[in-house]
Amino acid sequence: MARVSFADARIWQIFSLGLLLIYGVGILDFDQTATNVAVIIAAALATQWLCSHTILGRPFDPLSPLITGFSLCLLLRASSPAPLALSAVLAIASKFVVRFDGKHIFNPANFAIAVLLLTDLAWISPAQWGSGTWAAFLFVCLACLVLSRAQRADIALTFLGTYIAILLARAFYLGDPLAIPLKQMQSGALLLFTFFMITDPKTTPDRRSARMLYAVLVALVGAWLQFAHFVPQALMYALFFASPLVPLLDCLFPRDRTEVRFEWSRPILN
Repeated sequence: MARVSFADARIWQIFSLGLLLIYGVGILDFDQTATNVAVIIAAALATQWLCSHTILGRPFDPLSPLITGFSLCLLLRASSPAPLALSAVLAIASKFVVRFDGKHIFNPANFAIAVLLLTDLAWISPAQWGSGTWAAFLFVCLACLVLSRAQRADIALTFLGTYIAILLARAFYLGDPLAIPLKQMQSGALLLFTFFMITDPKTTPDRRSARMLYAVLVALVGAWLQFAHFVPQALMYALFFASPLVPLLDCLFPRDRTEVRFEWSRPILN
């Protein structure tokens, strides 16, 4: 098993996602059973262990599959545990199978969610947290971003700023009251997407300028799918279809001498 260090940014992500899941299931009555949670986490860890040993020949690292598993527990719902177990297997296996230039192409949770949504085997849970919980989760996400120094604050803030600007511009154009875009912003799913999905260091461009361009692109495509074509879960699809562009952006915007490709093995905290 790979050595686990509190200098690893994933520790903070697991802590915040785990707390939210416990609070959501225990206090807010999220429609996710303990059995489903156990199935997702077990399937994610087992797939990571199997693929680590058989495909890449690397030590088992439980951190990344825990992040993916918690994200699936918070977002994805199904009529039985089987599709949820399948989502965890697809998510983790995609990291080992769909790769280019030493990086996996898709964010694991996003890949599994998009595939299952396209096949109608599962659905995204609607927002189940109130405004107070949302505000607390936003604070935890921002604190996690600062503490982890995961070198991806640029893409999170660029995406969130672009998406909020689109919501406000649309409300102004339609003459909607400010309460409508504010309500659209207060989504736990949006926070999960912003701070734990689009910011995945292993599936985003290496260069900062390319990451910011990528964030704007995902926000624009997501808004276009949502408001022009009324596609449910438009941001999930936007990231899914934009992810294969990352290798192209890495070629068009190569790292300069001061930029080093992100590796989880490097300490993030000093």
